[in-house]
Amino acid sequence: WIKPGQVSWEWWHDARLYGVDFRSGFNMDSYKYYIDFASKFGIPYIIMDEGWAKNTRDPFTPNPTINLTELIKYGKDRNVKIVLWLPWLTVENHFDLFKTFADWGIAGVKIDFMDRSDQWMVGYYERVMKCAARHRLFVDMHGSYTPKGLFRTYPNLLTYEAVLGMEQGARCKPENSNWLPFIRNAVGPMDFTPGAMLSAQPEENRSTNSNPMGSGTRAYQLALYVLFEAPLQMLADSPMAYERERPSAEFIASVPTTWDELRVLHAACGKQLVVARRKGTKWYVGGFTNNEPFETEIALDFLPAGRKFRMTSFEDGVNADLQAMDYRRRVRIVDASTRIPVKMVRNGGWAAVI
Repeated sequence: WIKPGQVSWEWWHDARLYGVDFRSGFNMDSYKYYIDFASKFGIPYIIMDEGWAKNTRDPFTPNPTINLTELIKYGKDRNVKIVLWLPWLTVENHFDLFKTFADWGIAGVKIDFMDRSDQWMVGYYERVMKCAARHRLFVDMHGSYTPKGLFRTYPNLLTYEAVLGMEQGARCKPENSNWLPFIRNAVGPMDFTPGAMLSAQPEENRSTNSNPMGSGTRAYQLALYVLFEAPLQMLADSPMAYERERPSAEFIASVPTTWDELRVLHAACGKQLVVARRKGTKWYVGGFTNNEPFETEIALDFLPAGRKFRMTSFEDGVNADLQAMDYRRRVRIVDASTRIPVKMVRNGGWAAVI
């Protein structure tokens, strides 16, 4: 019953929708819009973050602007389930919420603001996982310490935050993020919340609530879905941004959140990384670089011999070092003997599906 997948999320952009005929915010019309978006792109979940409840201390009373029962049914009819956000102390004071949420039809919970790792809090994590598992709910531990192996015992624990991710706006830079596959992901999945469609070079990042930005090029942002591991992987930007940038959104939505095989094609700790990951019969390739441009060549000898494949790649545009939104989408036929040149600008990336 534990089903990893992607999740559409409203908090990063403060649920500030545009181009719609309703008032955006934490209300029925907006959440139905998120559900419709997720359904259209085959995304199995949406998160209702802070604002869904009337009071953050009461997990049983939704905001008066929301009919949660109706939203759960609306999502179910469209193959989209709901994840609810909670502060950790609310959970501690209301452990009966797990049964209630399961009865409502909620898929999982995002628990936040623990911000400590003393013995009592470590014990709290295990009590949460045990109770959530009993009621068949998965858990995203946000505001958490780094993983210590609890995933092995409780596979309903899908991810931890414990990372300087895109929530931190302009503070989140490739010079830090490029270390994460080597050190942070080495100990477990992370809730980095990638997916910015308004891409910027770090010195140009002016992230705001209504127009949040992600440092690194567009191709860099796409590559993060292949490079960063999270069984519950966020699409942090707004449905409008993804509709506007549909080729990028279609690629992101196609990327699995669990994998069958990994090949490291190039690695320089904290600087560059290029990997290929397989899920079923599809391969995905992701690469990024730091503040220095980088060129390499990758062999596709991991592909089955004697067959032809279509590769769709997203590559830094010629001006991506100046305007990070610049990218080029290419389609070509490849086989196991093909060698592909990979060129990335500073803070750039490279992503492909085969």
